[in-house]
Amino acid sequence: MSRQIVLDTETTGLSAIDGDRLIELGCVELVNRKLTGNNLHLYFNAGRDSHPDALRVHGITTEFLADKPRFEEKIDEIWEYLQGAELIIHNAPFDLGFLNNELKLAKRPPLKQCVGNVIDTLVMAKEMYPGKRNSLDSLCDRLGVDNTSRTLHGALLDAELLADVYINLTRGQDALLMAEEPAEAAGAIAMPSVDLSSIKLPVLRANAQELELHADVLKQMDKSSGGKTAWRGFEPEATVQG
Repeated sequence: MSRQIVLDTETTGLSAIDGDRLIELGCVELVNRKLTGNNLHLYFNAGRDSHPDALRVHGITTEFLADKPRFEEKIDEIWEYLQGAELIIHNAPFDLGFLNNELKLAKRPPLKQCVGNVIDTLVMAKEMYPGKRNSLDSLCDRLGVDNTSRTLHGALLDAELLADVYINLTRGQDALLMAEEPAEAAGAIAMPSVDLSSIKLPVLRANAQELELHADVLKQMDKSSGGKTAWRGFEPEATVQG
């Protein structure tokens, strides 16, 4: 069984080093590339206000978070949910940086001791679409994922959109696997075989001018290699005319 968790966060700002904190965690579970509905969505009281720029992005106010639990109160639940899963994150260093900072503040081990591999869909998208915009919104537009409900950023909504984006980005992997299946199993229609043995293809021989140019090229190659080319050994056959 392949278990993957598509993960996104919202924060009070851009820098955990400067004291910004995690305020929302959204996780969407995929098992064998299928949505299971076993998602995890939590808000946290960060004990500080969001930067005005961050607030404009996510709209999560300090007043809304006032009665929410602190991150350290939910660590065990988060740890158990993520245990052994492969994480899928867009711009993974940002989210992992904040998660590991919260774990460090709570005197807990880093996330790498809990999860398996981490897939960064931003890196994947840059490799697939070099030179193009590869934000989550841009990828949704490019891959036909409906993001009309995304007026503000939200961790769970963004994780759900990213799950669709990831499945679309990696859909070619399914095609490769299907190609290995028998035609009957894949529901393909068998194509009739065609006997090509009776078809005679015309042979176009080189004319005198083309042979002369060819001989000149061989001469130059022979000269540049110090007489070590093997082409001369095939020359008699190559210059036979019909």
